[in-house]
Amino acid sequence: MFSEYDVIVVGAGHAGCEAANAAATMGSKVLLVTMNMNTIAQMSCNPAMGGIAKGQIVREIDALGGMSGIISDKSMIQFRMLNMSKGPAMWSPRTQNDRMRFAEEWRLALERNHNVDFWQEMATGIIVENNKAVGVTTSLGLEIRAKSVVLTNGTFLNGLIHIGEKQFGGGRTGERAAKGITEQLVQLGFESGRMKTGTPPRVDSRSLDYSKMEEQKGDEVPGKFSFTNTKPLTKQRSCYITYTNPSVHESLQTGFDKSPMFNGRIQGIGPRYCPSIEDKINRFAERDRHQIFVEPEGWNTVEIYVNGFSTSLPEDVQYESLRLVEGFENVKMFRPGYAIEYDYFPPTQLKLTLETKLIENLYFAGQINGTTGYEEAACQGLMAGINAHLSINNKEPFILKRSEAYIGVLIDDLINKGTDEPYRMFTSRAEFRILLRQDNADTRLTEKGHQIGLADNQRLENMFDKTNSLNQLLADLNKKRVEPVESNSVLNDLNTATLKQRVPVINILKRPEVNINDLKNLNDELHEYLSTYDTDTLQQAEIAVKYETYIEKERQLAEKMETLEDKKIRSNIDYNEIRALSAEGRQKLNKIKPTTIGQASRISGVSPSDISILMVYLAR
Repeated sequence: MFSEYDVIVVGAGHAGCEAANAAATMGSKVLLVTMNMNTIAQMSCNPAMGGIAKGQIVREIDALGGMSGIISDKSMIQFRMLNMSKGPAMWSPRTQNDRMRFAEEWRLALERNHNVDFWQEMATGIIVENNKAVGVTTSLGLEIRAKSVVLTNGTFLNGLIHIGEKQFGGGRTGERAAKGITEQLVQLGFESGRMKTGTPPRVDSRSLDYSKMEEQKGDEVPGKFSFTNTKPLTKQRSCYITYTNPSVHESLQTGFDKSPMFNGRIQGIGPRYCPSIEDKINRFAERDRHQIFVEPEGWNTVEIYVNGFSTSLPEDVQYESLRLVEGFENVKMFRPGYAIEYDYFPPTQLKLTLETKLIENLYFAGQINGTTGYEEAACQGLMAGINAHLSINNKEPFILKRSEAYIGVLIDDLINKGTDEPYRMFTSRAEFRILLRQDNADTRLTEKGHQIGLADNQRLENMFDKTNSLNQLLADLNKKRVEPVESNSVLNDLNTATLKQRVPVINILKRPEVNINDLKNLNDELHEYLSTYDTDTLQQAEIAVKYETYIEKERQLAEKMETLEDKKIRSNIDYNEIRALSAEGRQKLNKIKPTTIGQASRISGVSPSDISILMVYLAR
């Protein structure tokens, strides 16, 4: 019935879709195993992609040749660039998406990939021979063979849903939990744990009074994620903002005695940066209101996602409390919010390729590794799919450094520091965030994606065209001069110092009061010249000029740190023999088995003195 596959991907969420597509695009024969073909790429939580640091990840996935950016662009109903009041390292693209179209576009993309096959059934175990993953078993008793296996089980591993005092098994509402895989992996020697996440109620847009809320429109000139030729929006749907109040908080507190959060029924740890509404009013009792984002689920549906009201309180408490929110007085609820507990495997048990250390050719990606968020899952799936393909073809692994991508930061953090709560990416986690901007993801990564056979020739050509255009613009800005007589009135209006002599245009752009579009007003020649460039190239030129010193400092720091990454550590060292190391250092180094001094230096519990001792030991 089945021929042997190169890669089997278990789970068709964001991680599974990227893993399957990447391996298949690179040439592997892939089987995507999912419990329900109708929920491929389901947006289980809010219908949105990107956001702070997450938007950078989506652009990196796209630059490498992944699909999340393209799918997001095709299904978006609103685009916003967040953090524009801050420096460019913080700018983060975000889309509001049509939930149904997002899933449909992903399924169609996978179906167009002729190297992807599908099988709808529950995978119940891994076939392991000679310490290698060689396939999966299913609930029907089938054995499907493959050269490698990627697990992207999301919240389905022994998933348990909580609503008030009610609890029932499920991977998400209306879908079964996955049984068998956790138990087998634990028997094989893996360490597992429990985590929790939650989701808010969904409500009927027709029952809301938007006149009492603040409208949140998309950007006047909407952007997009993908560096390909996807089309930006010509019309957008608005989101809205409202707030809880003391009455809402009092109503919610009436259900605290039945809350699984507070009465001990939930054992898993929830996401620190996306707490439930009951957790917020309990932890921040001094606040008399919390923000609620009212987000449409698509172009043609009345369903609304109540972002900021995640809860596992009894459904009647949820309903009565919602009715006290301004604009929600006559609300109709489609379904209540709930919390879900699920199994995960501490990611210190993985290599930097996301292959497990215990079982060869077995990869973990997404929430199974303790992360939260579509974007974090998708980039792990991409990297696992890439490395599964490379490994079975005896090619060098593909690993991104912390100075090369947010994806590199995320995986490095997971493998070296582990996580005991759902891990979410932030710009603050990256040491080199001025280098890792959203606008330059293609110039950082597309050539790498092309070299491994994922990014196509057109992507590479687009990137080179963009780079050449930028370099030409910067060179011309350095050559062109402006005269005081033609520019001083404009500079005066911009509240910046006037000129006393002829100067290069680039010197004017370095001033904080002047942006690149202001240069068009200095003279007709500049206006005509700059108008030949697109908005993205102009923006990149401005960033390059204004942040030149900071960019260069970060680049030099990254190069210094790379000397540690180049110092390799052989895998068979027994750190217990190096008695000068601290006890904790020996324990952590034996557990993680770092491949370089740089990686060893980032392991929690390994001190700088341990690193010095290790370098002396290796030199001997």
